[in-house]
Amino acid sequence: MSDDKSSNAYWKANIRIITVCMVIWALASFGGGILLRPLLSGIQVGGSDLGFWFAQQGSILVFIVLIFWYVFRMNRLDREYGVEE
Repeated sequence: MSDDKSSNAYWKANIRIITVCMVIWALASFGGGILLRPLLSGIQVGGSDLGFWFAQQGSILVFIVLIFWYVFRMNRLDREYGVEE
C-alpha cells in the first residue's frame, strides 16, 4: 500500500512539473509572440523589433531552457523517490 501511495505521489509531482513547463512555454510563445507583440515592437534587438524576435527565436530559446530545467528537476525527483537509473 505504501508503494502505491509513493507511486501516485511521484506521478502527481511529475504531472505538476510538466504542467508548469507547458504553461511557461504557452505564455512565452503565445503571450510574447502574439499578445504582447505590439507592446514589444518599439524595442530594437538585432535589427528587428523585440516582438518579432520573440515570436521567431524567443519561444524556441525558452523551450530549450525548459528542456534542461525539466531534466534537472526530474533527476532530483527520481532521486527523491528512489527511482533513479
